Amino acid sequence: MNSAAWIEKADKYIMKTYGRYPLVPVKGEGCYVWDADGKKYLDFLAGVAVNNLGHCHPAVTAALSKQAHELIHCSNYYHIPQQIELAELLCSHSFADKAFFCNSGAEANEAAIKLARRYSREKHGSDRYEIITALSSFHGRTMATVSATGQEKVQKFFDPLLHGFRHVPFNDAAALREAISPCTCAIMLEPIQGEGGVVVPDASYFQEVRKICDENGLLLIFDEVQVGMGRTGKLFAYEHFGVTPDIMTLAKALAGGAPIGTMLATDEIAQAFVPGTHGSTFGGNPLVTAAGIATVNTILSEGILNRCEEIGEYLMGELEALKGRFPIIADVRGIGLMIGVELNAPGGDIVKKALERGLLLNCAQEKVLRFVPPLIVGKKEVDEMLATLTDILEEMK
Repeated sequence: MNSAAWIEKADKYIMKTYGRYPLVPVKGEGCYVWDADGKKYLDFLAGVAVNNLGHCHPAVTAALSKQAHELIHCSNYYHIPQQIELAELLCSHSFADKAFFCNSGAEANEAAIKLARRYSREKHGSDRYEIITALSSFHGRTMATVSATGQEKVQKFFDPLLHGFRHVPFNDAAALREAISPCTCAIMLEPIQGEGGVVVPDASYFQEVRKICDENGLLLIFDEVQVGMGRTGKLFAYEHFGVTPDIMTLAKALAGGAPIGTMLATDEIAQAFVPGTHGSTFGGNPLVTAAGIATVNTILSEGILNRCEEIGEYLMGELEALKGRFPIIADVRGIGLMIGVELNAPGGDIVKKALERGLLLNCAQEKVLRFVPPLIVGKKEVDEMLATLTDILEEMK
């Protein structure tokens, strides 16, 4: 069936929760995908920072295939070896002592919200329940994570929102300190805002945030759903800022494209979860955790982090050069291979023109082109993308 036929069928049967582009991917390999008509595309979106190892990485597909022939799912009433091994990997390479597995970033953030509230209730009493988050943040699409998200467009039409969240400007420690009340139990932030427009805070910001938390007995939650798993050139983005959180959430790239989420926490805080307080039917099942093990081991053993840092610096430099040539580019920012190009005009037309030329890009906050290619990308693919982007910008002069 060709792309047009698939799109016609989608219009008939699929709910319109996305403004979908006229693209029907059916095959992927490395940094490229092919549509149902056989057209090839260079992917600089990577499933929105999911396919950090590219499409169908051999280590991930082998792990999935092997596990699918052995055991796909069993209940969390039992001990799952792959889940245990992945938890050990993540904890041994982070601040954390314990892991909870689920299926998505929103679920991981739900778990973090519940854990923070329960821990604070046990330690400080029932009045400590509020969580401070940032304006322009994005934490998910469930009712709790929509309430935590600091974007009106995400919250619109879903009132009443869940009580207990305050929103302050990102990268503003003074505003954060002022928002603390006797009811505050935690501060929940993305180390780098992704959906918010690839916003990188000042180097000292999280130092001050950590200090505020320590002075007030608050938990610090880092949402690393988009920025974790090597995206910034380190396994976890918090490593750039010289602070450690008390709770951290991961998802997107954790299993190379398989649906997974996890919440990591220190042992003291994790003890607030006991049997019956939280759970997930499919969370951490053998199939996805086998893919997660393969993904993490590949990131750690194949020089992916160094490559991300090196290619990220190259891409940033080339995009800065384009800024000097094209007035439409207002700013270039990012860390590693999480890069935003802020425009002086909406970027939707650029994304559409790129798609027509076989390049997959994305626009956040209407005016920020977001570059989150697979971490295996090389200079050849970067140069190919830059040539296409340059042609589009020349055409739009």
